[in-house]
Amino acid sequence: MATLYKGVFFLAASAFLGESIEFFINMILARELGKHGLGLYMSILPSIYLIVLLSSFELQVSISKFIAEKEGRYHRSILHHAIMIAIVFTSVLLLMTTGIIPFVPIFNAYHPYTRWLVILLIPVICFTSVARGYFMGKQQMGKIAISNFFRKIFQLAILFFVFRLFQFEVKSAVLIAIATFIGSEIVVFAYLIFTFMTQFQQIKRQPFSNLNRQVVRKSLIAVSVPTTMMRLFSAITGAIQPFMIKQALIRSGISSTIATEQYGMLAGVALTIGFFPAFLAHSLMTVLIPAVSKAYSSRDFGSLHKMLNQVMKFTFLYGIPAVAAFYLMASPLTSLFFHSSTAAGYLQMLWPCFLFYFFIIPMQAFLIGLGLIKDIFLQTVWATIVSYSIILWLGSIPEWRMNGVIIGMNVEAVLLALMNYLTVCKKIGVSMFMKGYIHKTTEH
Repeated sequence: MATLYKGVFFLAASAFLGESIEFFINMILARELGKHGLGLYMSILPSIYLIVLLSSFELQVSISKFIAEKEGRYHRSILHHAIMIAIVFTSVLLLMTTGIIPFVPIFNAYHPYTRWLVILLIPVICFTSVARGYFMGKQQMGKIAISNFFRKIFQLAILFFVFRLFQFEVKSAVLIAIATFIGSEIVVFAYLIFTFMTQFQQIKRQPFSNLNRQVVRKSLIAVSVPTTMMRLFSAITGAIQPFMIKQALIRSGISSTIATEQYGMLAGVALTIGFFPAFLAHSLMTVLIPAVSKAYSSRDFGSLHKMLNQVMKFTFLYGIPAVAAFYLMASPLTSLFFHSSTAAGYLQMLWPCFLFYFFIIPMQAFLIGLGLIKDIFLQTVWATIVSYSIILWLGSIPEWRMNGVIIGMNVEAVLLALMNYLTVCKKIGVSMFMKGYIHKTTEH
C-alpha cells in the first residue's frame, strides 16, 4: 500500500502542475484562436486521439500488467518481445495510415500539413507506450510524472512565444496549435526512451530467465487487443461526437457557425474546467492497474477490498467539493476564457458528468486489473448508445438544443459509473455498499 500511495502522490503532484498548465494552454488557445478557431481545434482533437490510441496498441496497459505479475528475472524477456511487437505493429500501421489518411474528409477543413503531422505521431506513441508500460509495472511513477510535466510545460512555452511573436489567420493558428500538441508528445518520447534504454542496459546485466515467445505475445495481446477495441470504440465515438452534436444543433434551427462556436464553448471551456480535477482519477488509474493485477493474480481479495474502499472515499473527498466549486463559481471561471454566460451555464449543468467520471476512471482501472476488459467494453457501448440517442433526440429540438446535449452526456456518465462499480463489487465479493466481504480463494 505504501508503494501505491507513493505512486499516486508523485503522479497527482505532477498531474496537478500539468493540468494547471493545461488550463493556461486552453486560455491561450481560446484568446488566440477565437470561438470559431477553438471550435475547429476541439473538433479535430478526438480524431488525433484516435490515432494516438491506435498507435499505442494499449501496450502500456498490457506490459504494466504482465510486468507486475511476473518476477524480475522475466522482465528482460518480456521487454524484448514487447519491442518486437511494437516494431511490427508500427510498420503495419504506418503503411495503412499513409495510404488512408489523405482521403479522410475530416481533415479537409484544416491545413494540408495537419495530416502528415498526425502520421508522425504513430512511431512516437507506440515506442513511448513500451517504456511507459515498463515503468508503470515497476511502480516507478516518478518517471511517468516527470514526462507528463515535460509535455505540458513544452506545449505552454511554445504556444506562448509563437503567438506572442507572430499573428496568424485562423487555419494557420489551428495548425500551430496541433503542431505544438504533437511536439509535446515527441518531448515525452525522447525523455522516456532515454530513461528506458538506460535502465534496460542495467536489466541486461542481471540474471534472467527466458519466457516462451508465444506465451509472452499471447499474454500481451490478450490484454492489448480487447483494451484497444474498448478504447477504439470510445475514441471513434468521441471523434464522431463533435460533428454529431453540431449536426443536432443545426437540425434544431441554428447556423453551422453558431453550432461550432457553441461546441467550442462546451468542449474548450466547460469541459476543460470541469475535468480539471480528473488528473487525480488518472493518477489513480495509472497506479491501480498494476497494483490490482498483482493482488488479483495472488488472490489477495482483502487488499482489493481495501483498495476499492480507499479509492471510493478519496474520490468522494475531492469530487464533491470540486463540482460544488464549479457550480458556484461558474461565471468567474468561464470568464477566464470568454466573457460568456452561455459557457457558465454549460459548466453548471454538467456537474453530474464531471462527478461520475471521477469514479469511472479508477473503476475501469480495477476492471482492467481484474481481467474484465470485455465488461468495460460492453458497458461503454450501452452507455454510449443511450447517451447519443438522447443527444440526437433532444439536441435537435429547438426548445432543448445544447441543454438536451448536456442531459445526454450526464446520463452516459451516471449509467457507466454505476455499471462499472457494480461489476467490480461482484467480482471481488462485496455488496454495493462494500459490506459483507467474501474471502475468495478458489475463483479462477
